[in-house]
Amino acid sequence: MGVVRRAGEADAEAIGALLHRFNAEYDEPSPGPERIAARIRDLLASGGTAVLLAGEGPDGILVIRFQPSIWSELDEAYIAELYVVGEARRRGLGGALMEAALALCGERGCDYVFLGTDEGDADAHRLYERFGFTNRSGQELMYVYEREL
Repeated sequence: MGVVRRAGEADAEAIGALLHRFNAEYDEPSPGPERIAARIRDLLASGGTAVLLAGEGPDGILVIRFQPSIWSELDEAYIAELYVVGEARRRGLGGALMEAALALCGERGCDYVFLGTDEGDADAHRLYERFGFTNRSGQELMYVYEREL
């Protein structure tokens, strides 16, 4: 399975490559691995973002963004990205990344963790539900709106 570790600035190129590959696999636009790496360096330095890497390649990545909560004095965490390369799937890397992410959120004192995923991604849904995330769409359909500026 491989060990999950917290990424540092020296991992920026690997992070850029993984996130670029993620977007390419799902036909999403990407500014390119070099620009992602530069941005990740800034985000890691700010302390408001953490990146976890798994596998020897690394073969998996999870990006967490932290922000102050409106509803409590604690932080909340947004799992912005979770990706495992195709050839390393079904080996437990996604679960290991989620476990490490929830532990990190607990260490930081977060009281709420949220994420979003596509409707058709049943594998991701099973993973998130296994870790106690609740899909509220059965209660009320939730929409995500986006707009580029």
